[in-house]
Amino acid sequence: MIISLMLILRIRGKNKMLRFYNTLSRKKEEFVPIKKGKVNWYVCGPTVYNYAHIGNLRTYIFNDLLRRVLIYDQYKVKEVMNITDVGHLTSDADSGEDKMLKGAKREGKTVWEIAKHYTEVFKADLNKLNVLEPDIWSKATEHVTDMIELIKLIEKNGFAYQAQGNVYFDTSKFKNYGKLARLNLEEQQAGARIKVDTNKKNPRDFALWFTKSKFDSQEMKWDSPWGQGYPGWHIECSAMSMKYLGEQFDIHTGGIDHIPVHHTNEIAQSEAATKKKPWVKYWLHGAFLNIEQGKMAKSGQGFITLQTLEDKGYNPLHYRYFCLGAHYRMPLTFSWDALDAAKSAYEKLKARVIEIKKLSVKGKNGLEYLAKFEEYINDDINAPRALGLMWDLLKDDSVGCKDKYNLLLEFDRVLGLGLKELEKEKVPVSVMRFVNAREAARQSKDWIKSDELRDKILGFGYTVKDTKQGPSVEKN
Repeated sequence: MIISLMLILRIRGKNKMLRFYNTLSRKKEEFVPIKKGKVNWYVCGPTVYNYAHIGNLRTYIFNDLLRRVLIYDQYKVKEVMNITDVGHLTSDADSGEDKMLKGAKREGKTVWEIAKHYTEVFKADLNKLNVLEPDIWSKATEHVTDMIELIKLIEKNGFAYQAQGNVYFDTSKFKNYGKLARLNLEEQQAGARIKVDTNKKNPRDFALWFTKSKFDSQEMKWDSPWGQGYPGWHIECSAMSMKYLGEQFDIHTGGIDHIPVHHTNEIAQSEAATKKKPWVKYWLHGAFLNIEQGKMAKSGQGFITLQTLEDKGYNPLHYRYFCLGAHYRMPLTFSWDALDAAKSAYEKLKARVIEIKKLSVKGKNGLEYLAKFEEYINDDINAPRALGLMWDLLKDDSVGCKDKYNLLLEFDRVLGLGLKELEKEKVPVSVMRFVNAREAARQSKDWIKSDELRDKILGFGYTVKDTKQGPSVEKN
């Protein structure tokens, strides 16, 4: 009997035990939400002063896998992602230039224009990568009142002080500061932070509110009990997460670079304000994407955007497939050769899935693969093993084609490779850009340029034909 989608639905999530590696405890733990069947979750989103590079985007692919696993396991998910459009300095530790102002100076625009543009680009990148949108987008500039109220509560509880017009969090008053990162506070030296801001009582203290702007041209300012100014970066996430998720919630995610400063400070200020512990039950962090020179960053040769990949003829899902090849907690090294290998594998996967959909060979239903798949994804979101299992299923000729196809679509509910939409696949935007440019060259009778663009399109794996209705593009 052919396995039906209804049967899969009855089996899905049955007797599951979802386990995560919790950064707070440094071990895998069974996931038990605060409210049965419901998950409240906060994602550290981008600071929208520039394009997200593919290292940033790896973190959001990991977040998407987490969301898909939770939905697969039939949890009702409420995901909040922030958009930081004020207050984040170039150093996480209250030093350097405001990132939004840096972007505005670079491009000769206002900070508001910079924020709007790069927010739209970021959302478009997520869409291209087949990343599901959060339930709530939370812009920092729309929640300043919430931040002010939270700072007032922290101050009332005795964890804040004022110095030279700014408001700081007093880390010496908070027991177990640094517990997430397991910082050895005795060994920490004063270092650069105390030299940059001599108003701080301790080098680890951090700004909750700036009234003394470091920049004469600072555009973003609000009235507050401490004077006109703007919030520190860390207070934003605490205020916005608690506004939508309550004073305690289930999951907080971000990159590993947030552990020692940003997330450490979020915990301190949140628990100081509410006096409730733990503020968050489960902390999950994604590892870096590296290149040969080290960690990918928004400067130098390592600044590779999704548009960079598209301009070179890659589908964004080639990059998603590449990221699935490594566990989210393991560093992943990017190279063009490695991306080429992922592209080749993904294209073979697509061709095989399309072929299987058209066949009607009978065989066993392959339900044992579904059980294995659930085991892998519920074991700290082990995407590499789940992806490997997909290939094992593809190669197993004992499983009937209809069953195999249904199972592949079920796996893709989590892997997010767009297998259900294969036959509806459109020509990539990056290819159409050259098609349109070629048509413009033809209209101008620039035949040399037209031929050059035709060859470039051919190099991307597509053939363009000229018809009375306009150019027709087909995949080779």
